[in-house]
Amino acid sequence: MEPAEEQDAGNHTLLSELILSGLPSRPILQHLLFFTICFIYSMTLIGNLLICMATAHPTLHKPMYFFLHVLSFLDISTASVVLPKMLVSTLSEDRSISYLGCVTQLYCVVFLASTEWYLLAAMAYDRYVAVCHTLRYPVVMSTRACLSMVLLSCCGGQVVSVVQTAWVFTLFFCGPRRINYFFCDIPLLVLLSCVDTSRYERQLISATVLVIFTPSCLILLSYTCIISSILRISPAESRHKTFSTCSSHLTVVTLYCASGILIYLQPKPSDSQETKKVLALVYTTVIPTLNPLIYSLTNKEVKEVLIRGMAVLMKK
Repeated sequence: MEPAEEQDAGNHTLLSELILSGLPSRPILQHLLFFTICFIYSMTLIGNLLICMATAHPTLHKPMYFFLHVLSFLDISTASVVLPKMLVSTLSEDRSISYLGCVTQLYCVVFLASTEWYLLAAMAYDRYVAVCHTLRYPVVMSTRACLSMVLLSCCGGQVVSVVQTAWVFTLFFCGPRRINYFFCDIPLLVLLSCVDTSRYERQLISATVLVIFTPSCLILLSYTCIISSILRISPAESRHKTFSTCSSHLTVVTLYCASGILIYLQPKPSDSQETKKVLALVYTTVIPTLNPLIYSLTNKEVKEVLIRGMAVLMKK
């Protein structure tokens, strides 16, 4: 893909790079942010790698943990696409990103985010079958079915990412090259365009519905059925035990829904830009860090495997 051109009164000039100006410029804040991001990135890598190793244990060869394994890999990838560039830009005077780098980063962010949403819907379906159709669970959620769901999630993410990235970078960019953000994202790039983007904004809303609202509706439907089934279980202790198998996934879904919808519901940023920057930071850095904590603290089987693994390491 060739660099986009800026169009101004018929004159075209190549747009070779963009400036990510969403990070603070005061030295004391830069150093504080650098160490904070470094800590978050380290925790994200360590936590998700531990979950990947734990879910690879023979006792956790179940559909729920297979999906969790893939989710942890996606979290590592998301953090690795955004945070290393942030770390470099925080302490560097040069906050530019090349045109090709911006295309690559946008493609990866959209692909990983879209795939993760579809995967969360697949995980909700897994919990629905486990609770509402317990006897059929081994047949419905077979290894082949699980692999197919992950593959479909990746294919869906690939299609959305290719279409969105190609559409954004066929726009003509003009005006300042600065993006008041810390990574290349669609709403901010649309603002740089010097052509009418109303048609694209409608298309972006449609993509938001496809990527966020459709999986959210499927998740909501799954948990409506799950809660209905749980309420029919007696005694109360059994209800609590059944719901505990879903609580970690429901917590993660709530975090993604709250931040994702607030960021992308309106494609054109306005006065709430600073708020959206904070939400984007939560979406791309904090949530991938929290996911391992949520699953390890609320899931007894994962917790037991991690504790046994740490005990073995301590003995060595």
